[in-house]
Amino acid sequence: MYRTAINKLKEWKFDSNKKPLIFLRARQVGKTWLIKEFGKTEYRQMVYVNFDDRDAPRDIFLQNFDTKRLISELEFYSDIQITAEDTLIVFDEIQSAPRGITSLKYFCENARQYQIVAAGSLLGVKIHPDESFPVGKVNTLELFPMSFYEFLLATGATGLARILEEKQWDISVSFAEKFKEYLRYYFYVGGMPEAVSFFAQNREWKKAREIQIEILKNYQNDFSKHAPAAFLPRINMIWENIPAQLAKENKKFIYSVMRKGARAKDFETAIQWLTDSGLLHKVYNISKPALPLTAYRELSNFKLYHNDVGLLAAMSGLNAKTLIEGHAVFTEFKGALAEQFAYQQLRINKNLNINYFTFDNSKYEIDFILQNEEDEIIPVEVKSGENLKARSFRLFCENFNPAKAIKSSFSNYKQESWMTNVPLYLLGDYFS
Repeated sequence: MYRTAINKLKEWKFDSNKKPLIFLRARQVGKTWLIKEFGKTEYRQMVYVNFDDRDAPRDIFLQNFDTKRLISELEFYSDIQITAEDTLIVFDEIQSAPRGITSLKYFCENARQYQIVAAGSLLGVKIHPDESFPVGKVNTLELFPMSFYEFLLATGATGLARILEEKQWDISVSFAEKFKEYLRYYFYVGGMPEAVSFFAQNREWKKAREIQIEILKNYQNDFSKHAPAAFLPRINMIWENIPAQLAKENKKFIYSVMRKGARAKDFETAIQWLTDSGLLHKVYNISKPALPLTAYRELSNFKLYHNDVGLLAAMSGLNAKTLIEGHAVFTEFKGALAEQFAYQQLRINKNLNINYFTFDNSKYEIDFILQNEEDEIIPVEVKSGENLKARSFRLFCENFNPAKAIKSSFSNYKQESWMTNVPLYLLGDYFS
């Protein structure tokens, strides 16, 4: 499978000032596969250490951080003579090695010539009590579930993928029905590599769903293993409530939907744990669509999006027939899957500041308000189905006169005088 993040890894390799690299974000999004593929294709040799393996040298960092000693021990372990210029050193599941993360600081300061990539589970939350994240001493790279573009490549729809890659928006109209077909597939299968790989080979909906359910079980097992015991019930409550939160007409996270009388202060730490782990993502409401958007964020008003649209569909219990036939995928569940998909595609571009906006004392809402590299403020309205009437969207454009305005729906690409309709299946690549 092709992952666009391989290009980021190549950029890192040729950066003369690079530091040890840490992969961040949720489990099972394909970090290990990507790192191994990078090592095999870009280096003469690779020293791969999975600190979860029974024979792994988990205590290697306990004695001291003498990088010469560490390199020597890694050579003994791997039976490979490490040469800095053409050996990739991989520390996988680094959270299982006490002081492993701290060691990266010393490689940065004393032995930066070595090319080291580290990955692990829940690195955003799981740090040993006697160590901290080596801020300023590492490069970081976030890996998310496979994008729609990557899904198209994996499932053999290379022609459609080429249209996205080359941004041939006008040509996309001729292939709209085929794009919609694969978009329905993606809403069901999502972007978790194991589910995508199996579906690409077999086109079996049931087995793809079984893989998703297993991934969800693994996530909840992680809660039990790694989350503070005091917050575990609340973490599970929030996690299991996400489909209900996104099924509301107003998708703002409301504590009382989980439990009558629930208060923010009772759940803030649990939400933070889930967002730090990369399983949920916060998008804040802004009080005013002005620059910079971060200055106008209302920290108590936010939406929580899932990490993957396919996992959200699995948690919601929507079956293949509902999602694959007709337009039900865009109307059931109050358009939650369409909005979740839109968020996933927008976050691909790390230069987009993603928020949303609600008019004062009003039920009118703009799904996403973006700030791009040119400091343009761009409203994005996601519409389920082909009905493009949206009073809130027009009201926003009349009041704030944005430089660009995007409506994303099931309809074809169309440039109009005051806005552009960008089909959902083009959205991520439109902003890339």
